[in-house]
Amino acid sequence: MSDLEREALLMHASGRPGKIEVTPTKPMTTQRDLSLAYSPGVAFPCLHIARDPSLAYDYTAKGNLVAVISNGTAVLGLGDLGALAGKPVMEGKAVLFKRFADVDAIDLEVDTKDVEEFINCVRFLGPTFGGINLEDIKAPECFIIESRLREMMDIPVFHDDQHGTAIIAAAGLMNALDLTGRTLDEVKVVVNGAGAAAIACVELIKAVGVRHENVTLCDTKGVIWQGRTEGMNQWKSAHAVPTRARTLTEAMKGADVFMGLSVKGAVTPEMIADMAPRPIIFAMANPDPEITPEEVKAVRSDAIVATGRSDYPNQINNVLGFPYIFRGALDVRARTINEAMKIAAARAIARLAREDVPDEVDAAYAGRRLRYGPEYIIPVPFDPRLIAAIPLAVAEAAMASGVARKPIVDVEAYRKQLSARLDPTAASLQVIAEKVRANPCRMVFAEGEEEKSIRAALAFRNAGYGTPVLLGREDKIAETMKRIGLPAADDLEIVNARISPRREHYIDVLYRRLQRKGHLLRDVQRLVNQERNVFGALMVAEGDAHAMITGITRNYWQAFDDIKRVIDPAEGEVLMGLNMVVARGRTVFMADTTVHETPTAEQIADIATQAAAKVRKLGYEPRVALLSFSTFGNPASHPTGRVRQAVEILDRRGADFEYDGEMGADVALDPELLSHFPFCRLKGPANVLVMPGLHSANISSKLVQKLGGGTVIGPILTGLARPIQISSMDASANDIVNMAVLACYDAIGR
Repeated sequence: MSDLEREALLMHASGRPGKIEVTPTKPMTTQRDLSLAYSPGVAFPCLHIARDPSLAYDYTAKGNLVAVISNGTAVLGLGDLGALAGKPVMEGKAVLFKRFADVDAIDLEVDTKDVEEFINCVRFLGPTFGGINLEDIKAPECFIIESRLREMMDIPVFHDDQHGTAIIAAAGLMNALDLTGRTLDEVKVVVNGAGAAAIACVELIKAVGVRHENVTLCDTKGVIWQGRTEGMNQWKSAHAVPTRARTLTEAMKGADVFMGLSVKGAVTPEMIADMAPRPIIFAMANPDPEITPEEVKAVRSDAIVATGRSDYPNQINNVLGFPYIFRGALDVRARTINEAMKIAAARAIARLAREDVPDEVDAAYAGRRLRYGPEYIIPVPFDPRLIAAIPLAVAEAAMASGVARKPIVDVEAYRKQLSARLDPTAASLQVIAEKVRANPCRMVFAEGEEEKSIRAALAFRNAGYGTPVLLGREDKIAETMKRIGLPAADDLEIVNARISPRREHYIDVLYRRLQRKGHLLRDVQRLVNQERNVFGALMVAEGDAHAMITGITRNYWQAFDDIKRVIDPAEGEVLMGLNMVVARGRTVFMADTTVHETPTAEQIADIATQAAAKVRKLGYEPRVALLSFSTFGNPASHPTGRVRQAVEILDRRGADFEYDGEMGADVALDPELLSHFPFCRLKGPANVLVMPGLHSANISSKLVQKLGGGTVIGPILTGLARPIQISSMDASANDIVNMAVLACYDAIGR
């Protein structure tokens, strides 16, 4: 079993099995809540919908609900695994809908290979869903199923394996032709593979302007030419052309464009060499392309290459399409997703690649210059502009083509609504992760003998974040790995403090630091030999590692005390903990959650300033609320004076971020309550909460974490002169990796 397989299985099985759950959107705590949500109150929306079916979009979740439906006959590149084995993929698709476009999706696995049975199962689901996303159904059945369901149902039915790939490929083709000075109506295109995605690609590139006679489609038996009878069906026959070419090799001679949706190795360097000048090669077979970019570049330095792989430039990735296409279709209550909407999506994607790339996206791909050109013809998946650009284009096309039942009245307002739909947290964390991959670091895992620490170290290494260093005894680490079923990792670096060649140097360094702070030499020797947090911190302090992660074997403050023996605060900064709380589509930062028990007014101002700076570095524009139990003097209380004084200090300093206080947490987070205080300087709900003391800060963050409804990342330790993070004792291996990545990110540029 590979590390990736082990990690994937563990991720799917840990906690609540699977990747999705259903949560209510209305309060369900009192008897009155239940009487409104269910009997007797629920009768009223039922009666109104019976009189006017369109009201289902107002009174139910139908308008933001998509069914991801499969029979498992073509699961990824794995073939016919059956409906049940395809469920993890369908759950994953549902997660992508939510993550990228805030579309709620439910996976449905239909256990039949009979086309009529499948159609009859799906056709009656129209009242439940606003759209149907068909997935992983083999050709040619998928053509029949989609076509019939589109005729029967008055909601969008979209087979993503066909059209998603086609839309992204068409967008990339438009830009590749632009860069090579060609036009759609003149290029000669060869497509290898005649399955669902390939035929959809052929149909869409013809729809945007490529001439029918200029497209040569090939399958496993060779060129699909007019008159061929072997291995043909109506979908292949529609794209047969008069040609003397009978093999892929013959078809490739002089071709401008190659599109592959077939198998690894289907294309040879010799075929690429025979293509026209400045060839365009889209080798989209997964997981391995028909020919690699390296093989192409070896024979044609003038080529533009795209693949389905994320580790190469120009990834043809369906996630650029389907979430946003459904978002636009649902928002105008479209009856279908037609050709005009698909073309609009392709053109919107192509246009976006030609625009200047935002700094936060560019920063995520350090080492690559994301500027329109041969290695950037398609936007990257975590570009935050996708959510505003593609749904709007799709919605406008739906309105223009007459399939929209709820036209958009104010386009600019809709654009702003789209931009505000998604919380930027996931994108920000992805930006951080990509920057760390581009600048891998040497990371000390101080508790190297612990199971979670070992698993986190392996995950850290396998994700490409850098080199993990486990502190501990080799025999104990090997024993733990064997016990939990991990293969021996001879390439893992293990450092045993007692026998390290750097031990004496670290003792000298620490003794000079602590000898006038009550420590004898033997005290320092004991610390270096026995306290792994001390030894690991010394590795970072002395430049033998970039960063360190610890925390799962002792409480936060014990670990913090060990680290402070070695590393001081950075000049001009205060030590503090910053928690990132992600809940219900928004992210809020809480400070300080770990260090200052009762901060002075000056310290509160410092915490606010430093938190704002950190939040900016993470990609957010800070709106800082200085919290109290009192809101702008009500009720008046002496303890709240520190918070008011902190606001005055920030005023005198001329702080360059939005801030105000003192205010209650409810006012800071609720725009309706905030509107009662028109004099408040915050232009919207706060995203940085500066707590008045450690009691309230620590208790609040832990309540959110343990009661559920939100994800808490941190506390992120800030203000140290060297990047070290302390995870919580109950952290999972994944939590440890996230904190390690944040520590590495902090190390970049130091």
